[in-house]
Amino acid sequence: MMKPSEEILVEGVSQQNLKRVSCSTVITLAYQSLGVVYGDISTSPLYVYKTAFSGKLSLQENDEEIYGVLSFIFWTFTLVALFKYIFVVLSADDHGEGGTFALYSLLCRHARLSILPNQQATDERLFAYATDGLKDTWQSSALVALFEKHPRLRKVLLIFVLLGTCMAIGDGVLTPPISVLAAVSGVKLKIEGLHENYVVLISCVILVGLFSLQHHGTHRVAFMFAPIVTTWLLCISSIGIYNIFRWNPHILNALSPVYMFKFFRSTGIDGWISLGGVVLSITGVETMFADLGHFSSVSIKVAFTVLVYPCLILAYMGEAAYLSKHHEDIQRSFYKAIPEPVFWPVFIVATFAAIVGSQAVISATFSIISQCCALNCFPSVKIVHTSSKIYGQIYIPEVNWMLMCLCLAVTIGLRDTNMIGHAYGLAVTTVMFVTTCLMALVMIIVWKQRIINVVAFVVFFGSVELLYISACVYKVPEGGWIPLVLSFIFMAVMYIWNYGTMKKHDFDMENKVSMNRIVALGPSLGMVRVPGIGLVYSNLVTGVPAIFGHFVTNLPAFHQVLVFVCVKSVQVPHVSENKRLLISRVGLKDYGMFRCVVRYGYKDLQQENYDFENRLVSTIVQFVETEEEEEESALLLTTESSREAGDSSDIEVLQAPEHHLKNSNHKENISEDTRVIESDIEHTENFVLKNESIEILKAKESGVAYIIGHSYAMAKKPSSILKKFSINVVYAFLSKNCREPEVVLNVPHSSLLEVGMIYYV
Repeated sequence: MMKPSEEILVEGVSQQNLKRVSCSTVITLAYQSLGVVYGDISTSPLYVYKTAFSGKLSLQENDEEIYGVLSFIFWTFTLVALFKYIFVVLSADDHGEGGTFALYSLLCRHARLSILPNQQATDERLFAYATDGLKDTWQSSALVALFEKHPRLRKVLLIFVLLGTCMAIGDGVLTPPISVLAAVSGVKLKIEGLHENYVVLISCVILVGLFSLQHHGTHRVAFMFAPIVTTWLLCISSIGIYNIFRWNPHILNALSPVYMFKFFRSTGIDGWISLGGVVLSITGVETMFADLGHFSSVSIKVAFTVLVYPCLILAYMGEAAYLSKHHEDIQRSFYKAIPEPVFWPVFIVATFAAIVGSQAVISATFSIISQCCALNCFPSVKIVHTSSKIYGQIYIPEVNWMLMCLCLAVTIGLRDTNMIGHAYGLAVTTVMFVTTCLMALVMIIVWKQRIINVVAFVVFFGSVELLYISACVYKVPEGGWIPLVLSFIFMAVMYIWNYGTMKKHDFDMENKVSMNRIVALGPSLGMVRVPGIGLVYSNLVTGVPAIFGHFVTNLPAFHQVLVFVCVKSVQVPHVSENKRLLISRVGLKDYGMFRCVVRYGYKDLQQENYDFENRLVSTIVQFVETEEEEEESALLLTTESSREAGDSSDIEVLQAPEHHLKNSNHKENISEDTRVIESDIEHTENFVLKNESIEILKAKESGVAYIIGHSYAMAKKPSSILKKFSINVVYAFLSKNCREPEVVLNVPHSSLLEVGMIYYV
């Protein structure tokens, strides 16, 4: 029985329910989002002006340059953060999920671009898979036809998505160091003799403490951090208003775009290079989209428009007003602009706000890695759901400690916020540009927009982002190489893992065991049938897997009831519990062989920790009891023989809403474990169990064994050196060190049988 909140997340809500949910949760979620989503973008004032004036521009600073930088900050913040993300991108969620992979998932469903194996027609009946609605346009039809005609374009799109994903992970590595270092370095204004090593040491201690808090979960961290961000935003906006009236009320004139043209005219190439610092004002906008699954689109929009946007604009204007009268303080402008009586309180709040700013990208990185795992683009890692109310809030221990080590390395290695800022800007702008391109495809294929609207969107926002990317690329030798190296490493890992996984599936498909071959082994399948139920885990949704043939060749016996279990991902965020299992029959009824396809969305927790054995047996019994009724009702029945010549039928039906079965005549033969299966059916219709159902229940009493294959990939001898290195070294290392299938599936060791195989790619 799902909780109401889970039903809302999985099945969607009606308009009436949406209003009720909004009234009760939007304000709470908006408040929480301040501590998780907006911590990054709200701490940008700590280092934006410092980084923008870090080059030759610092030698020619005057009021016109300061006005120009402020004008760029204002219009960049307004156009990209407000217009693009709040008004457009956040509307492209995938049933409440955001991020690069959410856009990719939408495209895969609507244009059939999915690279996931084992996709079935029954998957398209899921609620979240629905692609009906708007009528196709000639543009959308032409684009879909282009992808169908040129399958290689699918790989190009995947690599492009992985680029944006890896840059987003790089953002998660760079945000904590620059935020914390910029905040802590303010203490040097009051303690002038403080050595830089102490600033780095304090920053490292703070970072270790931050990552140590992650296991408590985003839900608890949000309530702890939200008051800090709220206080921070109110502080910097109040100080901004004070500085505007105190130093230069005419700074309001800088909001005119005319000052951007004057800025370029007077500074030339130096002004263009300084844009690499200006773009840091919108760092964190991508996390608004990536963290969408933690909250809701409405709550994030409310928090940004009501509090975050006006407070940050006032803060930037106030700092510019101060700088217009104190040019010499450009490299320490933020803390210098703070009135003396409130310096220490603001410094303390700034330090805590920097910690919170790091939380946004850490949460976003967890979401990204989780989606990558589900879509076969990252090795299996432990994913812990930390909130029973908000399903998207997760914690990944391995990724958490990996991020911590990388953040400490960047902090200790670079020590300078300007160099980190150069790397940071390139990572952020690249992710934004990837999002813009994917949004263009979504607008054509999913939203069915006219081509002129899409071109206008791409040209307008894409040109702005390419301008900033070009400025950041110029800074590659000065720290911009860091996100490039990190992205290359992560992309290599993701692509190699995806390539190896797909080759493994291709091997399994090519080496399926024919049912005729098994039958030819002799009477009763030529094997000894031992009591119990055997669960054979396979990567296939059709046919008999090669590991089964390998198993029976070496051990000529298998269980009385055999179930081929395939755990697969579907290109949707969530699959509801009552749609989780697909039951089918393999071969003739006398064989006692079934297939169970366990389906998960890319945001679901793939771990069978809810009494999977009992639920599976209950569903199989239901399938057996209703099999003839399904035939009489002319429900859709497909046979595997139509898909695989020579094999006996593999009848596949969509699982009906779950109910349990009761047998008063044979109940004395059913153990306590089996009664658990029947515990909730006292008020349902009484059925007389068929003999096959009774045998299945008796087999359950004898025990359940898990048969899992361990396949080892090897590159073929004629393969290139690059392929041999990728498969024999990298993929083998990742396979050895990722979470084992039995751990992911929560298989008891006492019931585990492992079958090893080697396959060549």
